[in-house]
Amino acid sequence: MKFRHVLLNLCIAVFAVSCSTDDNNDTPIINEIEGLLKIQEISNATHTIEIFNTAGDFKTGYNNVSIRIKDNATSNYIKNATLSWMPMMQMPTMQHSCPKSEIAKTIGKETVYEGFIIYQMTNTDGSGWSLTVNYAIDGTDYTATDDIVVLQSEKQNTTSFMGSDNNRYIIAMIEPNNPKIAINNLKVGLFKMESMMTFPVVENYTITLDPRMPGMGNHSSPNNTDLSYNDEDYMYYGDLSLTMTGYWVLNLKLINDQDAILKGEDVTETNEKSSLYLELEF
Repeated sequence: MKFRHVLLNLCIAVFAVSCSTDDNNDTPIINEIEGLLKIQEISNATHTIEIFNTAGDFKTGYNNVSIRIKDNATSNYIKNATLSWMPMMQMPTMQHSCPKSEIAKTIGKETVYEGFIIYQMTNTDGSGWSLTVNYAIDGTDYTATDDIVVLQSEKQNTTSFMGSDNNRYIIAMIEPNNPKIAINNLKVGLFKMESMMTFPVVENYTITLDPRMPGMGNHSSPNNTDLSYNDEDYMYYGDLSLTMTGYWVLNLKLINDQDAILKGEDVTETNEKSSLYLELEF
């Protein structure tokens, strides 16, 4: 009986070690699109391009976009591809693109690539835009294109305007994503329209900031700072002080590197809003 008891304990110990070893050898399945919602798919005969963001749709303004490429024959996702894209707005007599970034592999992921697109306008029904994705895999070039829907954002989070230097610019708010009663990090992109297809980043300008609440006597807030250029990510940063919830107008002035005002005015008793502004409400 004693021998049988020892043998039983030994078997239990071996089984436990075996289970532990198997558990340690199991490779966890990582969901690389966790927290993302699919906007749509764009396909060709060889691949399906899956397009995601956190909202599940495109809207006017800044859109951070994630992409996966699925092999239609194997359903495997491509780990090594080089991508570019071209959003295009078709108008009655012309077509144009919009500011966009390069596409790079998402840090810490094997099959997901990301970049941003800033849609400066759309039709009332969301139509008018298409998206072409060009990509290369193992030295072979591919392309896929389709119409997309771009919805109109409720507030003015981007604006296109002509500066006093006769150049057209686009400003888009990127952060805060979730405004709060505090000093918020304000992040803005500034681009110049060189042609209908090219919108390079504008460097080393200044964007002054004067936030106001029109529904509350047009009062401002303390401890705001103007936006300055950051040459690490090519964006503009400032401090946005929000003292209460509600509708805010972010009155702006764009000043070039020669200290000339290109667009915008001071808010005064007789001028309640700058001609250059963004909006948010929380």
